[in-house]
This record gives sequence, structure tokens and C-alpha cells, in this order.
Amino acid sequence: MKKTLVNILKFLLFLGLGLGILYLVYRSQNAAYQEECALKGISAEDCSLFQKVVTDFQEANYFWVLMVLIAFMMSNVSRAIRWSMLIRPMGYTPRFINAFLTTVLGYFANLGLPRMGEVVRGASLAQYEKIPLEKVMGTIVVDRIIDVISILLVTGLAFLLEYDTIWQFVNEKADLGKLANLGNLMAMAAGVGVLGMAVLYLFHKPLSRTAIYKKIRELALGFWEGLQTVRQLDRPWWFLFHSINIWFMYYLMTYLCFFAFAPTAGLPAVAGLTVFVFGGWGVVIPSPGGMGTYHFLAQTALSMYGISGEDGFSWANIAFFSIQLGCNVLVGILALVFLPVLNRDYQPGSDREQIVTANA
Repeated sequence: MKKTLVNILKFLLFLGLGLGILYLVYRSQNAAYQEECALKGISAEDCSLFQKVVTDFQEANYFWVLMVLIAFMMSNVSRAIRWSMLIRPMGYTPRFINAFLTTVLGYFANLGLPRMGEVVRGASLAQYEKIPLEKVMGTIVVDRIIDVISILLVTGLAFLLEYDTIWQFVNEKADLGKLANLGNLMAMAAGVGVLGMAVLYLFHKPLSRTAIYKKIRELALGFWEGLQTVRQLDRPWWFLFHSINIWFMYYLMTYLCFFAFAPTAGLPAVAGLTVFVFGGWGVVIPSPGGMGTYHFLAQTALSMYGISGEDGFSWANIAFFSIQLGCNVLVGILALVFLPVLNRDYQPGSDREQIVTANA
């Protein structure tokens, strides 16, 4: 009961955070929109950003929205295959449908609590495939480490291709004093981390005799085994292909969505890369699915290419809610329903024994 209450409070906290940021973005753009309407002689009653967003949704080209959803599902196919490749070196061969549906279920869970999706998809696959949870979580950490490397590489590519555009924007908007304060905070956090590691090293012998240490060590060993799977891949080039395809599909989702909205339909492909990078970092920030943070950063990136704030806000809503409602909610619910049905008579152990025997 207590755990459920804590989870509900966490959900409300992060949902409130996401909605709060979204409201602040809306309020800022609505004020600017009202000023623009006043200059054009349009009354405030006939100038509503909310109504504009609703109208823009109604007039969106849903063929391109459908293409965005297909690209997203293709990225999930590659993610499920890549994840299975990380698990196989440990002697387990999960079914594709289980890897795929638990991946989608993880995205659905992230809408409730940021980062909870990793636990949900790991625990779900461990349950249906009879794999120790700590080993599965080790492979998820590898999966996420590769994602961090990928987004850093894509960010670097965007800065390389659009350096002048981005640097000009940074010079106009950045507060050097705030950046310096941020650097000081990061240095302090690093110092606290080093101090904590030193304390653990000095007292590791008495700590090693405690029951909790032994339990953590057991979990860490299983976790480490999961991490080591990346060095034992049987087809590394196929693994690389799926890693690239995941992020290419993510980029394609942004670029294809440009065509769904008239003001962004003429933007070049490189603009899609910039908006994708900015929006991607918005999703990384812990709010439900990137709510609010995605809108702010995607809209900010669009402004670099002459898209007005209100049009950028409309596009961000079309992109965000199409994915969240069209895929993560709908397909997530389907995964929640069908996973128990598809695994009702599934016995992963017998298949695994045959594979291990064949490889012996």
C-alpha cells in the first residue's frame, strides 16, 4: 500500500512537472501571439493560441503523421532485435514478439514515471522468458549506454553541419553567467562523488561482511554479466546496423512530421536534424515522455529556421501527441493485454536447453 502511494505521488509529481513546463511554454507563446494579433488589428477574443493549435491539428496532413508512426514502430523493431542480440550470449533466446512488446510497454510506462519504462520492460521480459532480472537489467544498461553515445554523436553531427546557425542562436540567447554557475555546480557534484568513493574504499572491509553488501554484490555480478554481452556478439555488424537504424528512424520521424504541417513543410532535411537533436534532449529530461521540455526545445530549434513561436508550438504538439497517443498509449495498452495471452502456454526453458546443447 505504501509503495503504491509513493508511486502515485511520483507520477503526480512528474506529470505536474511536465504539465507545468507545457503551460509556461503555452503562456509565453500565447502572450506573443496576442501581441501579434493586436498589431494586425485582431481582437483578443478572436486570437486564441489554444484554438490555433486545435485548428492546426485538424488541418494536419495525417498521411505524413502515419508515416511518422510507421518510422517509430520500425525503430522499435530494431531496438527489440538489438536487445535480443545482447541477451543471447548469456544462453537465453527471447522471442521477438516478447522483446518487441515489452519494449513498447516500457515506453508506455515512461508516460507515468520517467525512466520507469526501463524497469518495466526488463521485469516483463525477465518474467516471460524466465531470465534473472539483474542480467536483463545489465543488457538494458548497455542498450542505454549505446543510446547516450548515439545521441552525443548525432548532436555532434548537427553542430558540425549547422554550426553557424546554432552558434549564432547560442550567442544571442546564452547567459554566460548562468553557464559559469552551472559549471561550478557540476564541479561540486563531481567532488562529492569522489569523496563518496573514497569513503567506500576506506570502509569496504567492514561493509563486505554485511548481508546487504553480499546481496548487492550478487546483483552486481549478474548485472556485470549482462554488461559483458556486448563483447560476445555473434554478428556485430548486424548489431551496428540496428543501432544506426534506430536513430535514423528517430530522425526520420522529425523530418517526416515537417510535411504534416504547412508552415514547416518547406524546411530542409538538415533542419530536421537540428530539431530532432534539440527535441531528443527534451525527451531525456525527466518529464512524462518529454512533455513540456520537448515542446520548448523543439520550438526553440524551429525558431532558428524562421518558424514563428506559435507555429513551432503547434508543430511540437502535433509531433508529440501523435507519437504518445498514436503509438505509446495505444500500442502500450495492446502490449499490456496481449503479453499474458501470447505467453500463456510458452515455456522458454525447453527451447533454451536445446540451444545450449546444440552449442556445446
